[in-house]
Amino acid sequence: MTVVSRNRPRLPGLWRGAFAAAALVCAAVPAKADDTNAILKAMTTYIASQKAISLSFDSSIEIVTPSVEKIQFASSGELLLSRPDKLRATRTGGYADVELVYDGKTATLYGRNLNAYAQTDAPNSIDQLVDMLRAKLDVDLPGADLVLAGSYDALTEDVLEGKHIGRGVVDGVECEHLAFRTTDTDWQLWVEVGPRPIPHKYVITSKATGAAPQYTLVIRNWKTDVQPGADAFAFKPAAGAKKVDFAGLSDLDEVPHGAPAGGKK
Repeated sequence: MTVVSRNRPRLPGLWRGAFAAAALVCAAVPAKADDTNAILKAMTTYIASQKAISLSFDSSIEIVTPSVEKIQFASSGELLLSRPDKLRATRTGGYADVELVYDGKTATLYGRNLNAYAQTDAPNSIDQLVDMLRAKLDVDLPGADLVLAGSYDALTEDVLEGKHIGRGVVDGVECEHLAFRTTDTDWQLWVEVGPRPIPHKYVITSKATGAAPQYTLVIRNWKTDVQPGADAFAFKPAAGAKKVDFAGLSDLDEVPHGAPAGGKK
């Protein structure tokens, strides 16, 4: 006898059938490693060839409370880059409003919600800047690997397995759906089908954390024909902004301090 808990949400028949079909497809279709690598390589080669890129994005990050409840925090932002050494990125959420500006010589991290900024001498390329921010200043940039000139190497580092799942649709655009595994994380990528293989969605699942929380990035308004203005990468702080060291910009995360404790009721 099968017992169904009253507390368990039951799927409508249509969705039960869809999940069953998906399970059959995954079981029947072997991983296509050659396709996977070819699609990823085409995407990274295309992106690296673009001298200027602008885009907007929506991101969400999950935390898991001590009672194993998943809470998701959402942000939106924009990015403008000009290779090899110019970048401006913003991220605005419910708890922080952040801007990163790099003019080829100086990198500035500005917390609008704090009206404070920190600056440091910067290396000679966007790729080197990202490495420096992560290694020396503990600034996490989970989506940056998608736009680096060396994005293929950055994305495939430590990958144990890759699969071409099939095709999906993101914001009305047909995409190739890829999935990869490393020791600590699984990640998925949706790449536009056709002559412009750009990423539309990126999901990272943390297997090292209980309940496997996810980071999700959805990319929109991707443009490669932009011509940044002369002052596009010049930093202009608001009136009264304070210059601090990077330790003074600790409240710029997408997740507020104390969030795992549960938040407001």
